[in-house]
Amino acid sequence: MMATYSPRLSRLLLLVLFLFLTGAPRTLLGQDSSSHHTKTSLSEKGIQNLTDALNDYVDENRLPGIVAMILKDGEPAFEYAYGWRDRESQDSIRTSTIFRIASQSKAIISAGILILQEEGKLIVTAPVSTYLPEFAKTTVAVKTDSGYDVVPATRQIRVRDLLSHTSGVGYGYGLAAAEWEEAEIQGWYFGHRSEPIRETVRRMAALPFETQPGTAFVYGYNTDILGAVIEEASGMSLDAFLYDRIFKPLGMTDTHFYLPKDKENRLAAVYTTVDEQLTRAPNTSNMSGQGAYVDGPRASFSGGAGLLSTAKDYASFLQMVLNGGSLHGNRVMSPASVESMLSNHIGHLENSNGTGFGLGFQIITDVGAYGALTSLGELGWGGAYHSNYWASQQHNMVVVYFTQIVPPTGRLDDHAKLRALAYGALTQE
Repeated sequence: MMATYSPRLSRLLLLVLFLFLTGAPRTLLGQDSSSHHTKTSLSEKGIQNLTDALNDYVDENRLPGIVAMILKDGEPAFEYAYGWRDRESQDSIRTSTIFRIASQSKAIISAGILILQEEGKLIVTAPVSTYLPEFAKTTVAVKTDSGYDVVPATRQIRVRDLLSHTSGVGYGYGLAAAEWEEAEIQGWYFGHRSEPIRETVRRMAALPFETQPGTAFVYGYNTDILGAVIEEASGMSLDAFLYDRIFKPLGMTDTHFYLPKDKENRLAAVYTTVDEQLTRAPNTSNMSGQGAYVDGPRASFSGGAGLLSTAKDYASFLQMVLNGGSLHGNRVMSPASVESMLSNHIGHLENSNGTGFGLGFQIITDVGAYGALTSLGELGWGGAYHSNYWASQQHNMVVVYFTQIVPPTGRLDDHAKLRALAYGALTQE
């Protein structure tokens, strides 16, 4: 039996004995002690199917440990933790475990941009150069028979282009990859850098981008650039701004760029798969190891992939969005900003799989074309450490799923199965 059971085994056995002797309802006896399900419009059978399926990934050593949370109508409907936070030290995972959320940081930064627009400190249709002057003249790498040419951009990149990933800025692996490599700007990970993000972005502007602005969806450093925009427009460091405008009003007390030392024992270890065996990632400060989230220089605030968080914190952020910008009486964004955030901003580009992209989220635009169980207008995304989330506007349901494995392997179908079982557990509205 996995580690989540061990701290509670004695109490569980006593509870089972008590229920048996008193004739209490036996339906309670089969529930996993690591999960909690309240009475909502999620079926008992559906929740049991979900619990059993997630347990299998840990029991079969395909994942080290999992935390999942479902909110229905703003209330916790399912809270689940199973497996190990750290397999080597035999420390169980808990719903309070802290995870590297990587690209799940992007939605939070995007919300920050819209908050600044509400405050009159920026406009999303304005050129990025309004806030970062080095972006006034950018270039694009264009393929030729002998390699590539560098040509001027046909127009300036706008803040909205960054929000919708249509600026043409990738992760440094396009035609001009050698130039990005020489500048030491490639990949999504920034935690080991002693250079502030503002300076990295300043250097980034001089490198050739992948496509002309507004012509294609290119996933890359867009949100890291937005982090620099926030610093310039607000006059605050990115971490201080997020704490003041988002984390504090939402009660997101465990969301950080770098972990406070007194929370170190709550950070989930990263694992990888070697020869189909689950193996602890090395204790290195790079993207393929444990990272520099505790002992690093704590200098680079990566809006694109740098945050740490818990399931509870991230679910609170998503519920705020579903609520139209407020949570527990605290308004973080206006309903109009949320409406813009959840609208498809790339409809003019080719889209054949039922998805679009808003200002920070993927948006489901066609349920049939998407294929898997979903709902129209669902927002979601994931992170490089194999975390995932989505939120259904139609069903007022938030699903947050955390584990820590990099890179994910073909053996894993947990995201698809979670989606099917979570939607399958719905019974009524």
